[in-house]
Amino acid sequence: MIDDTMCSPNDKDLALSPNLDITIDDDSPNSEQLLEVEDEGNELENECEQLFEIDGSEHENGTDERAVVDSQSGESQGKDCPLPVVGMEFDTYDDAYNYYNTYAKKIGFAIRVKSSWTKRNSKEKRGAVLCCNCEGFKTTKEANSHRKETRTGCLAMIRLRLVESNRWRVDEVKLEHNHSFDPERAQNSKSHKRMDSRAKRKVEPSLDVEVRTIKLYRMPVVDASGYGSSNSTEGGTTNNISCSRRLKLKKGDPELVSNYFCRIQLMNPNFFYVMDLNDDGQLRNVFWIDSRSRAAYSYFGDVVAFDSTCLSNNYEIPLVAFVGVNHHGKSVLLGCGLLADETFETYIWLFRAWLTCMTGRPPQTIITNQCKAMQSAIAEVFPRAHHRICLSQVMQSILGCFVQFQEYEAFQMALTKVIYDSKTVDEFERAWDDLTQHFGIRNHEKLQTLHEEREHWAPVYSKDTFFAGISDFEKGESVVPFFKGHVHQQTSLKEFFEIYELVQQKKHKTEVLDDFESRDLSPLLKTRCYYELQLSKLYTNAVFRKFQDEVVMMSSCFNITQTQTSGSIVTYMVKEREGEEEPVRDARHFEVMYDKAGAEVRCICSCFNFKGYLCRHALYILNYNGVEEIPCQYILSRWRKDFKRLYVPHLSAENVDISNPVQCFDHLYRRAMQVVEEGMISQDHYMLSWQAFKESLNKIRLVADKIE
Repeated sequence: MIDDTMCSPNDKDLALSPNLDITIDDDSPNSEQLLEVEDEGNELENECEQLFEIDGSEHENGTDERAVVDSQSGESQGKDCPLPVVGMEFDTYDDAYNYYNTYAKKIGFAIRVKSSWTKRNSKEKRGAVLCCNCEGFKTTKEANSHRKETRTGCLAMIRLRLVESNRWRVDEVKLEHNHSFDPERAQNSKSHKRMDSRAKRKVEPSLDVEVRTIKLYRMPVVDASGYGSSNSTEGGTTNNISCSRRLKLKKGDPELVSNYFCRIQLMNPNFFYVMDLNDDGQLRNVFWIDSRSRAAYSYFGDVVAFDSTCLSNNYEIPLVAFVGVNHHGKSVLLGCGLLADETFETYIWLFRAWLTCMTGRPPQTIITNQCKAMQSAIAEVFPRAHHRICLSQVMQSILGCFVQFQEYEAFQMALTKVIYDSKTVDEFERAWDDLTQHFGIRNHEKLQTLHEEREHWAPVYSKDTFFAGISDFEKGESVVPFFKGHVHQQTSLKEFFEIYELVQQKKHKTEVLDDFESRDLSPLLKTRCYYELQLSKLYTNAVFRKFQDEVVMMSSCFNITQTQTSGSIVTYMVKEREGEEEPVRDARHFEVMYDKAGAEVRCICSCFNFKGYLCRHALYILNYNGVEEIPCQYILSRWRKDFKRLYVPHLSAENVDISNPVQCFDHLYRRAMQVVEEGMISQDHYMLSWQAFKESLNKIRLVADKIE
């Protein structure tokens, strides 16, 4: 990973309050400066715009210096100990102190604690300022002593604070000193003498927490020679990363990417991108996301599919995409990337970049293709997320091994039945054993490997996982990839960026039309069941039609048997006919649990978790128990047509520095976009918005005239 600049998701900032006690270090005469400690937090967009930039003087040759701190000596094995930057995070205060002390020792100066503060009535430290030992000047009393003057009013310092994740974040950094360095004198200073065994741990900021710091930087200049082929290393982790690894690009593509991103960002300040360079200054990985996608994640970020088809299948462009499903059940883009390879380190870089843009909030469920390196990276970056492998890919992988099999068709039917029709884990395991034994493939290496990972792809192991209809756990059902039909094997990068915006616009237009249809056109009802009428008024038409099928199919359910009772929880067995003409003896059985106290219902088919709405069996039991309306916990806001979705990133009016033109522009722009979004709801909304804009503009011009 590249140790140039670090950024972490935004947390609520710590402001001085009556609950904080202030402690001034005895060595500091400038205690009044402590009152300068204030809430300096910005929103994620502003924070990252600063943190993802690198000083041109440090990267004149397009190179990046990797510094690794020796776990035994605390010395840097790189050219320098990593420079302190805003956004660095540490597990403990001691780690942060030891890091700055090690950095100071390497440079040739000493440090001390200028000030610190704790929570009132508690000894828990909440923040601190570590400064150069030459900070400030002697007091009048000290000036009369015969001790040599060593203070020069140096301003070099770092400000630390404890954030909500219980990690210590660097909030402010000043690197410039106004004095020469004296390594020999610094070596004998108090701070370096106190460096005990704790400082001999690895003092580089750790990266093993879900809301992580990520090592990224925004590229100021792309090396024009950054094209060539990449050697993709599918599989496990590698510690010896070749510095020559680079993105597979044609000549001129790096400039194309850079120019495109700069142009888009001029039009949309909330457009965000990050570029990763190798040691030779060549482009290695790219990640970008627009404002609408970032806002969409707040509504549809519960389940995310990571599409790496282009990368895995060696397309001309190594494209990857984060995709969600919107309130109409259609795919919505949540970020894109171009990757040099499929290694663990590359996926770590990408996932952390994406997570940072999403304010550190991981998805509940993430669905990917089968890849060991990717699986390890997801476990590292999204440890609490449910990771599932795309079932259709697993099916293709299995069937691909038996294309020449004499009983291929029989095997395909049997495999499909085992995977899709098994209702319990025990049933699946027995059916799998019978399958492999019947066809004599029990010792097949590929099948054994897939069976070991069955918890990541077999539907019976995912019944407690929410998928919002994005999974393919039902035969023939899955969300279509976002760029399907637009990106092909030979599509060039230039062609892709030409169609990228067109595809986005087409998807947005489709969503707007779907919104109008759901709002203005009431779907036709097919039954007299109130459940159908209830959700026809709440859900978008596309999702309602799927739910409507379940209501219609309630007629295929019959013969309820109560099998168990435990307090308010009753377990039923519901029989269902396969078809209208199927004999009753061929009916399928579904176990449904119903809690009368909480009006909770759960069917063994787990339709609600897989698709986001109740199945026919659960509806049948609710109706059987006299429940007139679908309980509110089974009506999801993500499907509602009356839920206002403004595709503008969330922001707060607090902490806007009015002396900072960038923050002012960003804040005004996003507020204006909120008015635009709501102004498009109807003609009345439009007229009110337009009138408000005109009145505001006139008032602003009056102020400008007075100033002149």
